[in-house]
Amino acid sequence: MKTSDFDYELPEKFIAQTPAEPRDSSRLMVYERGSQNLEHTTFTNLPAYLQSGDILVLNKTRVIPARMFGKKIPTGGKVEVLLLRKIDDVTWKVLVGGKRLFTGKRIAFDDTVIGEITEDLEGATRIIRFSKPIDDYVEKFGNVPLPPYIHKPLEDAERYQTIYAKEKGSAAAPTAGLHFTQRLLRELSKKGIQFAEVTLHVGLDTFSPVNEEDPRKHKIHTEWCSLDENNAVKINQAIERGNKVVAVGTTSVRTIETAAAKNGRYVLPYEGQTSLFILPGYQYKIVDAMITNFHLPRSTLLMLVSAFAGREEILRLYEIAKEQGYRFFSFGDAMLIL
Repeated sequence: MKTSDFDYELPEKFIAQTPAEPRDSSRLMVYERGSQNLEHTTFTNLPAYLQSGDILVLNKTRVIPARMFGKKIPTGGKVEVLLLRKIDDVTWKVLVGGKRLFTGKRIAFDDTVIGEITEDLEGATRIIRFSKPIDDYVEKFGNVPLPPYIHKPLEDAERYQTIYAKEKGSAAAPTAGLHFTQRLLRELSKKGIQFAEVTLHVGLDTFSPVNEEDPRKHKIHTEWCSLDENNAVKINQAIERGNKVVAVGTTSVRTIETAAAKNGRYVLPYEGQTSLFILPGYQYKIVDAMITNFHLPRSTLLMLVSAFAGREEILRLYEIAKEQGYRFFSFGDAMLIL
């Protein structure tokens, strides 16, 4: 297995720059594994492909406006800081943009918020200790960080949040969930389809390509996730009934599979970091179906869906998607893999 096995050509015209309006008007490719069954529809028709008793697992994480701008003390040079992970009330792991940002350098964000770099990690990653908790400051003055391949400003920042986002902590949205509307959730509920919630705070490494020639040598990013007891019970009851566990997005996949019991027959409550790296050859324990967008070439996410449906088959479906004019990546269209 080589990383180049997960490469494909994607002209820039296929990369969605704006979200669909309304959310559930995006296109949906429906593929049944192990068959030639392939349908093209819209996301609003999702209920037609699910059965009463099936359970959709939603990631309720919320993107924080994690991009902040400051000035170096005392020179006044411009600095851009992207919050990655909160370590404690005043300490964050961040990415920095600017020159000579070494340990000990102080950055002013306003008169009351000062940050000091306390640790210089690899690349542009740093640890910053702030003069006070910055949660309120970030909500007021921070900017939502869009993926690097989106070049148009977003008029409404809420369009980069799912409608069920609750738990603040992500640097990027769990984008498969962006297609849901309140109306669609009601339609699904009327049909008897159930919902479980997990939390996985998405890191920016989700956009990073795999650079190792052998993907098995790639150091997968860790992300914090959680599945509480109440939602674990819901998922296990669906399994016992013989219904499908449908993961909404690769983040939900990663959380559920991390929480799988050793025998793989059910899930257990879980809270903590996950470094689960799903590659072809991985045996899925819990997930029966998934809703996912079209992913970047050479990415861990493309490898994850390839492990679910087969690498050659996924790449074949991506070629069909291009022929049919589907939109790719975060604001793009979706797949339902059954």
